[in-house]
Amino acid sequence: MSAKLKQGFMRNVKLRAGTLRLLMNLWPPFIGAGIHVEHLASDYLEARVRMRLGLLNRNYMGTHFGGSLFAMTDPFFALLVMHRLGRDYVVWDKASRIDYRLPGRGTVRAIFRITPEQVEEIRRATAGGDKHEPVFAVDVTNRQGEVVATVEKTLYVRRKPGR
Repeated sequence: MSAKLKQGFMRNVKLRAGTLRLLMNLWPPFIGAGIHVEHLASDYLEARVRMRLGLLNRNYMGTHFGGSLFAMTDPFFALLVMHRLGRDYVVWDKASRIDYRLPGRGTVRAIFRITPEQVEEIRRATAGGDKHEPVFAVDVTNRQGEVVATVEKTLYVRRKPGR
């Protein structure tokens, strides 16, 4: 299959949430960092991710490397919004900010949620072709439920021209 044909084919394929979850769990950067997608809702409104502390993601002090904590939160809000909006929209991560609160020890988790109301607000804000930059936040928590880090993600969303 030619590269151009393959690219067009992949653009028109809508991945089921279970298939995407499996592919993400096989992605080398996630494997190396110990990141595991536990759940990806079939309606793309929620994702649950965990990261165990291991040799490849610990820092000099024996706690989670900050870059790994950041990496475990990287693609999820953009993926959820992208799948909810569909192919008529461009969705990119624009900016991120992380606030470290406690040393990460053991297994940490993050639950990403978007609401149908947030998706509709994005549709309204981009209906005329304007860009919209919604901000989402997620807490990374330890086994005790304490917040290890809070990550804020700003997305860039625009309706594709002519759609």
